[in-house]
Amino acid sequence: MLSHTSAATVRATLPAVGAALPRISERFYERLFTAHPELLRNLFNRGNQADGTQRQALAGSIAAFATALVEHPQVRPDAMLDRIAHKHASLGISAGQYQVVHTHLFAAIAEVLGDAVTPEVATAWDEVYWLMANALIAIERRLYAERGVLLGDTWRPWEVLGRVAETDDVVTFRLCPADGREAPSCAPGQYVSVRVELADGARQIRQYSLSGAPADPTRSITVKRVNEVSGHLHDHVRVGDRIELSAPYGDLVLDHTDAPLLLVSAGIGCTPMLAMLHHLADTRYEAPVTVVHGDRFPQAHALRADHRALAGKLPGATVHFWYEEDPEEGDRLGLVDLAQLPPLPEGVQVYLCGPLPFMRAVRTQLLERGVPASAVHYEVFGPDLWLAEA
Repeated sequence: MLSHTSAATVRATLPAVGAALPRISERFYERLFTAHPELLRNLFNRGNQADGTQRQALAGSIAAFATALVEHPQVRPDAMLDRIAHKHASLGISAGQYQVVHTHLFAAIAEVLGDAVTPEVATAWDEVYWLMANALIAIERRLYAERGVLLGDTWRPWEVLGRVAETDDVVTFRLCPADGREAPSCAPGQYVSVRVELADGARQIRQYSLSGAPADPTRSITVKRVNEVSGHLHDHVRVGDRIELSAPYGDLVLDHTDAPLLLVSAGIGCTPMLAMLHHLADTRYEAPVTVVHGDRFPQAHALRADHRALAGKLPGATVHFWYEEDPEEGDRLGLVDLAQLPPLPEGVQVYLCGPLPFMRAVRTQLLERGVPASAVHYEVFGPDLWLAEA
């Protein structure tokens, strides 16, 4: 926890620092990439940098962590830290890189805030940073140890065994380890990072949910064409080729429970739900399961047949698909509206994945129906802009 002196200083300066964080994060990345251009080419996602979402995520995470420290000094915001740590571990972030970030972040703070950064203010915010950084380092060290990943050993070669076009812009790749070692274990709902070398020599990284059965010795990722990495996979990766994958990470995983479940997705957010349904079918889950998905139209719904068929293997499952256009018989027209569902069972646990506006809307509907926020579990790919609301 923060020292009493630093807590008072952070509480007093949080409004000013919070308001300046967007500019601070912008200057931070400018300074960082000037000093270390290799980080932009080979670690940070260039698309997220270009559209500003990474800067927003950094500002949001710092503000959310500092707010939590002063409003709830006895409670560490583990849910937020775990989510960030899983993303970092999937990228191979090392403890030493936190010092690099500190150097350029605090130079940016001094540049933007000027004389307002007194020694007392600098000391207090330095304490905030290292509380957050050291907590993340500890979690990431544990994640690496659990997966047997040594520093610098993030990436393994995997061979493409199969490639299936699911829709006009979605392809599933079935993969197996190309180094002779067994596939690492994974939990239903987790993702892997995929690293590819692009035409300009940059090595860019993107996370993709594992969409197949967790018990399968092979792995499947289902990729929508939306960025540099997915475009490369669509255009250049064929059966027999090799790509680099991290170990599985992600904190959106099914708990070992017999509670009723609500699995809600939209668009390509269906992929972790497919892995969960595979697992539920394999383990013969008997509690009620409600499956909800929203998409533009049936032909845009990747893995639609699998989505329905896997739910059909569960004795207590019901399926509700919404489409904005041309729903088929038994489907619904329009946007996902949970008010059209029967009353949700007591104790329901919700797993949610899709575009941020969709997840915000669904979460609001759930809270209005009396589902506690602690029962709503979600995944965001790319920068997590929802940290302050989680």
